[in-house]
Amino acid sequence: MKIQQPSRRRFLIQAAVAATALPLLASLARSPAEAQALKKLTADNAQAKALGYVDDASKSSNAAHKAGSLCSNCQFFTASTGACALFAGYSVNSKGWCSAWAKKA
Repeated sequence: MKIQQPSRRRFLIQAAVAATALPLLASLARSPAEAQALKKLTADNAQAKALGYVDDASKSSNAAHKAGSLCSNCQFFTASTGACALFAGYSVNSKGWCSAWAKKA
C-alpha cells in the first residue's frame, strides 16, 4: 500500500478553494431573521424619489405606470424577503411600483 505524502501544491490548491468558497457559503447561510431585519422603504428615500416609488401602485400618477404593474410581478422583487434589488437594505410593498419596473420572466 502506498501512503501519499502531503504536498505543498495540494495544500495551496485546497486553501485557495476554501478561501473562495467561504464567502459564498456565508452569503447562502442567511437566516430568515436577517431577512426580517430589512427596513421598510419610505417615500422620502432619495433612491425612491428618483425612481418615483409609490407604496400603492393604484395611487401612482406617473405616466409610465401601466395597470397591473406591481412590485410583486417585477423581476427585481424577491417575494420571500420583500426585498428589491434596486433598493438595497430595504423591503418594499408587494403592491408598490417604481419607474424601473420590469416584468418578471
